[in-house]
Parts: sequence; C-alpha cells; structure tokens
Amino acid sequence: MSKKKLDVWFVITLLIFGLYILFMFYPLFSLFKSAVVDPESGKLTLAFFEKFFSKKYYTNTVANSFVVTGWVTAMAVLVAVPLAYIMTTIKIRGAEVIRILILISSMSAPFIGAYSWILLLGRNGSITNFVSSLFGVQMHSIYGLPGIVLVLTLQLVPLVFMYVCGALKTMDSSLIEAAESMNCTGIRKMVRVVLPLILPTVLAAAILVFMRAIADFGTPMLIGEGFKTIPVLVYSEFMGENGGSEGFAAAMSLMVVLLTTAAFLIQQAISKKLAYSMNATSPIQPKKAKGMWNVLAHAFVYLYLLVALLPQFCVIETSFRKTQGVVFKEGYSLDSYRSAFSKMGIAIKNTLTLGAVSLVCIVFISVLIAYVSVRRSNAISGGLDVATMFPYIVSGSILGISLITAFNTKPLLLTGTAFILIVAFTIKRMPYTVRSSAAILRSIGVSTEEAALSLGASSLKTFFKVTLPMMMSGVISGAIMSWITIITELSSSILLYTGRTKTMTIAIYTEVVRGNYGVAAALSTVLTAISVCSIFIMFKVTGSKEISM
Repeated sequence: MSKKKLDVWFVITLLIFGLYILFMFYPLFSLFKSAVVDPESGKLTLAFFEKFFSKKYYTNTVANSFVVTGWVTAMAVLVAVPLAYIMTTIKIRGAEVIRILILISSMSAPFIGAYSWILLLGRNGSITNFVSSLFGVQMHSIYGLPGIVLVLTLQLVPLVFMYVCGALKTMDSSLIEAAESMNCTGIRKMVRVVLPLILPTVLAAAILVFMRAIADFGTPMLIGEGFKTIPVLVYSEFMGENGGSEGFAAAMSLMVVLLTTAAFLIQQAISKKLAYSMNATSPIQPKKAKGMWNVLAHAFVYLYLLVALLPQFCVIETSFRKTQGVVFKEGYSLDSYRSAFSKMGIAIKNTLTLGAVSLVCIVFISVLIAYVSVRRSNAISGGLDVATMFPYIVSGSILGISLITAFNTKPLLLTGTAFILIVAFTIKRMPYTVRSSAAILRSIGVSTEEAALSLGASSLKTFFKVTLPMMMSGVISGAIMSWITIITELSSSILLYTGRTKTMTIAIYTEVVRGNYGVAAALSTVLTAISVCSIFIMFKVTGSKEISM
C-alpha cells in the first residue's frame, strides 16, 4: 500500500483528534483552570476547594450522590442479571414482545420517569389517593432518596439487561449442561457457573450505570427536594440567581471528573484481569421450565415489566385527560396536545432539527474513527480511540458548563447559538455509534477491501464504496441509540439553550416545574413515540428484533 494512501487516513486522524481537542479537551481545560485561578488576581488558588471542604452541606451533597449511585447500580444489577438470565435460558410467553417492551421502558429521559411517578406516588398522586381513600393509610411520597433510586433503577435496568443478554449469547450451552450433570441447578447454577463467566460484562454495564446515575440532573432536581446531588449543586452554583460562582462550580466539577475517572479505571483494570474470550459453538437456547420455577420466572418477568411500563402508561393517559395546571378534571380531550403543538411547536422542531444535524455529524465522524482505530491502528489512532471514551466519564452538566466557559468570548463566541448544542450532543453521544461501528468492522474480513485496492481503487473510495456498506447494520444500530439519547438529553441542554433553541426535554421540564401536567404529558408522549418509531426503524433496517451490547 502506498505512502500516499496511508497519509490520507493519517490526515483524517489528525483532523478528528483536533476536533476533540478543540471541543472537548480545551473546554475542560478552561473549566478546570477556573477552579484553580482567582478571577480577580489571576493567581493560583485553592480557595474554591477550601470552601467546599469547609462546609458539611457541600460534602454531604457528594455523599448523597454516591449513596444514590451505589443504590441504583446495585439495584439495577440485581434486577437486570436475573431478568436477562431468565429471558435467555427459559421459554417465556411473549418473549420477543417483552424484549422490545423492556427496551421501550427506557426510551424516555429519566426526569420524565420522575414526573410520571409524581403523578402516581406524589402527594396528590393517583396511587397515593387510592390507597388513602381505600385503607386510610398515608403512603410515603416519591420525593427524596427512595424516589430517586426507584426512577433511576427502572431507567437503567434495560442497559444492564442488554449487556448481559449479549454476554449470555457468547456462552456455550455445554457449560450449563456440564453444571447440571453435576447436580448444580437453579440459583446455584446461575451464581456459581454463569455469573463468574459474565462478570466482566456485568462490571462494564455497572460502571455505565454508575456514570449515568451520578450525572443525572433532572430526577433529583424534580423529586429530590431537600436531597441534593452533585449535578443539582453544580447547576445551582453556576446558574445562581444571585450570581453563581463559576470557579466554585468548576472546582466541584473537577472533583467529580477525578472520582468518575478513578471508578472507570478501576473497573477497566478489574475487567482486564477477569477478561477471557468465549465462542459459543452451541449457543444457549431457552427451555421450558417445570413447575414452580416456571411460575416464578414468568411472575418475575411480568411484574418487572408492569412496574417499568407503569410510568409510560400514566403519562400517556394523563396526556388525554382534561387538566388545568395540576388539577385533573373529569373526561378526556386533545386539549393538551393542541396546547403542546401551538405553544411548543418550536421545541419539537428544534429537537428534530438539532438532533438530525448532530446525528449526521456523529455518523460521519464515528465511521471514520471506527475505521482508523480498527484498520489503521497506531499510537495516534489508539489515542483517538481512548478520547472517544472520555465523554462517558464527563457528565452532561459538566460538559455544558465547560463549553460555556471556553466559548463565551470572541473569537469563538458560541454560547447562545444552536451550534454549541450540536457540539454538546455530538461529543456526548458519539461513543454509541463509534463502539457499534467498530464492533461490526472487526467482524468484517479485509479481503474485499484488498481486492478493491488491487483493482486500482483509492483508499477513500474503497472505504466509502466497499467497507461502509458492509458496516451499515452496526452503524445504524449505534446511530439509533445516539439519536434516542440526543432527543431525551437534558443535563447539558438546560445550560446551553436559549429561547430560540429550546428542545422538547427543556419544554417538558419547564412545564412540569410550572405545574402544567397535561401539556408536559402530551410532549412526553410525543417524545416517546418518536423514540419508539426510531427503534422499529432500526429493527426494519437491520433485520434484528432486539438490541444487545
């Protein structure tokens, strides 16, 4: 292969690396600089860190975040692993539909789940009022730590479920049969045989749950009340009505990034030690369970599905109710939808437009990153591959603050523009498409590319005409996941939006805070419908009826 052909991809690698440096590492450097530099004197200072550690209020907030994250991670794993095991090894009635419904249950933003549970278990919630009138018992409301854990757990169980299902597909059924021949059955078989084999995957899924839970802003903001977490505190300090402290918010952001980076590196080190490859010559096939095991398996799956989908049903039902603010009237109508489309039509348009532009950027850059990291492996492409993982560690709110800090002055004055939202969406949501594109590319042999090159096709032409079409199933799968997370994103957009760039998630959050539950429900239903349609489009294009990772 000629030097010229190699140079084309070398230049592409450098250009993409330059984009990451400009739009991710430079903003983070600007943010962290604010944490250690006095804004008035310009000298190095630790005053912001001293302020943080001098008051229990701030340290307790960090503790709160780790309590929430610990509970959510543990609960998500404890529910998702048995769920995936049952769905993989036992014949469950309607399994194909159940898998799709499990995925759909996670399609809305976490704060919409919080809003749903306010309607169900809030102080004036339907379940709260029903139990109170029937039994005369005042239930514990959804607000505070229990509510945050419930909402985030239900939101993140499908993530672990998809990862574990993917791992179980690589396990050979002979291992299960060998365990059963030695009278190792039931729960003992799962704990002693299956779990050790899928442990690296479980740890990988757990760290993603950890990252998502510690970064979530909307849920604790809506139902946390006195129970504050780090993203809420960072937002309050940065956007404070009395003039927030950018340096203090930066100092807290720096500590969060260091903690999450440490957690990520520990998980990577443990997974690397435990990692081994499995090749399923005879994949596990679901079998019909007998007696009580069959009843318990079905009960567990159906009960989880009911609880997971209950918020979705509640929001849809509320969207058709006659409402006036937080007051629910008798009967049903389309008034909430009329209000939503008349008042919030710009938010729907912005969501689709900004999301579509971001998705085009994500797909174009992701396929190039996947190609150079898999086919043109070297020190620079390896560094680029690591850089694509960094957005997992940086929460949306921290990314939003860093972009404001970096691009709030000329010559790169981007704050308040649609472009800065596109940058945030692209950087934060690109890993999904990069990973799925790289995974499919590793399974494609190089012989077809070599044949095209031998016939005189250029390196770039070979990529776009030969390689890319073969990658499309993986690209589309990752792109759909990127798309769904873009249109349901709140953490960074709530910091970056203006009146002209308001998205649906911002509109929903604003309407919930204002108490316009009907309009918020209508917008949430539209957003969920868009997400569900996206999933079915992916199923149609890829020919698959499930997603596993």
